[in-house]
Amino acid sequence: MPNPTAAMLVIGDEILSGRTRDANMHHLATELTHFGIDLKEVRVVSDDADAITQAVKTLSSTYDHLFTSGGIGPTHDDITADNVARAFGRSIDIRDDARAILQAHYDRQGIELNEARLRMARIPDGATLIENPISAAPGFTLENVHVMAGSQDIRGHAGLHPAHPHRRRADPFTKPAHHARRRRHRRAAT
Repeated sequence: MPNPTAAMLVIGDEILSGRTRDANMHHLATELTHFGIDLKEVRVVSDDADAITQAVKTLSSTYDHLFTSGGIGPTHDDITADNVARAFGRSIDIRDDARAILQAHYDRQGIELNEARLRMARIPDGATLIENPISAAPGFTLENVHVMAGSQDIRGHAGLHPAHPHRRRADPFTKPAHHARRRRHRRAAT
């Protein structure tokens, strides 16, 4: 049986202009390989709504998993969540569980959860949250698309764990087939 496939969509004008260097691809490729998932394509798009929506539609229909990096922060150009929702015809709004996570995080720091920061609680209908232990701004999984922040520190620590373990797990790495494949690979290596 062939390995599951994945693509990565890196979003941001700062990547394309050279102001920011993307280090997430290497990390994601290493993690996916470890779990027996073949990374087949990496695409970089600007902070353009139509480009993001079209790339999500194309890549999510071509591969088993699509991972996005970038565009879910508190600024005006962080439009990834809106356009992933648009690609699947879903509405998006501030979700109570995501708001509570952010509120607790900012309360611990003594910082106000202002309107800009509250943008990070905008989650498409039907999505499952992905925990982010660094900034607390949750990522999410919608169908086969896993939306995460762009920071290497966040990607390196978040590891795609769901924000609420009692819910259906959001990450593709916990499916039994992947664990069985990884165990077979380890046994064969010894």
